[in-house]
Amino acid sequence: MNEKRIELVLEIEQQAQAAVEAARREAEALPRLAEEEAQTLLKQTRGAAEEKARQVVAQAEPVEQSQRILSQAEQTVRQAEAVALTHFDRAVAYVLAQVAGRG
Repeated sequence: MNEKRIELVLEIEQQAQAAVEAARREAEALPRLAEEEAQTLLKQTRGAAEEKARQVVAQAEPVEQSQRILSQAEQTVRQAEAVALTHFDRAVAYVLAQVAGRG
């Protein structure tokens, strides 16, 4: 009976030693796994940030282009108004000359 208890104690010690060894291996692997997961997360975050930056830039370019076009259009309108004003002045002078000539 003592032999069975000794064998049982030895078996329990072996199981305990195996559990300790497995825990040690797992503990040694955890920093590496954490580093790998951190690198993966960093790559994903960087990729998402770069995509967002591309979207922001893509949206900003049309706005800048629209502002440039609007500015050019406003300048064209001002030039057309200036030309129209000179034509209006000439038209008024012509009408006045016609009225004065008839009188």
